[in-house]
Amino acid sequence: MLKALLSAAVLLVTSGAVIAAEMQSFDAVKVRGELTQGALLIGETAPGNQVALDGKALDVDSQGRFVLGFGRDAKLQHQLTVTRVNGDVISNTLTLTPREYRIERVDGVPQRTVTPDPKQVARARKEAGWVWQARQQVLPREDFLTPIVAPAKGRISGYYGSQRVLNGDPKRPHYGQDIAAPEGSTVVAPWSGEVTFANDDLFYSGGTIIIAHGHGVNTTYLHLSEVSVKVGQTVEQGQPIGKVGATGRATGPHLDWRVNWGQVRLDPALLPKLYP
Repeated sequence: MLKALLSAAVLLVTSGAVIAAEMQSFDAVKVRGELTQGALLIGETAPGNQVALDGKALDVDSQGRFVLGFGRDAKLQHQLTVTRVNGDVISNTLTLTPREYRIERVDGVPQRTVTPDPKQVARARKEAGWVWQARQQVLPREDFLTPIVAPAKGRISGYYGSQRVLNGDPKRPHYGQDIAAPEGSTVVAPWSGEVTFANDDLFYSGGTIIIAHGHGVNTTYLHLSEVSVKVGQTVEQGQPIGKVGATGRATGPHLDWRVNWGQVRLDPALLPKLYP
């Protein structure tokens, strides 16, 4: 077990060393973070410039800051376009480093475990709609500019991008990071933010909280035994928000926590690389 909340410099490392954040310069724009699948990046351009990723406009603040992110299986080349105040358009190619993920193949699993009951599927789909809606919210905040702290103490027991193949049937990849901890252990907000979803009984994830941090960046906390916050509540970094549990479809007590940029699922283990 970890003896304390990890600092931003070493937080959430699954393998290898976390390097200090460095700005990478392109024409008319800079980005900070690792150019790889699953990464969240913070960008900067001159105030007043417009920025688009693969043709989709990004939210640029008055100081020229913006964020962007790439999913687990994102293509390896992307166009980051900057339109200056004078109308000049500059296009940059971002090339991502591909990643390999843990794949576990398990045969001989009872079919009822592989294929859920139709009623359970219907319930889960309805609840997924609630979560999708919560992640659509873009709030005028920039909490992610503050170096992150760990949401719980514990051993890393599950990794972003890993996947199980049950009886030859590939299941949905794991989009979070699992922290094994005793039931009832405190879960805190890794950044400040506003609670956009709180429910103590979802089918798959049990006690669930979503916190928005601005520019579409949000974090999610699953399998909680206690939900201590309400929708609309503002929380401060390090504030307790719930307790570790084994609710939903969890097989043992742990915190499964996730990071999204809108609907793009990102790797929590890469977040420390955002900060110098």
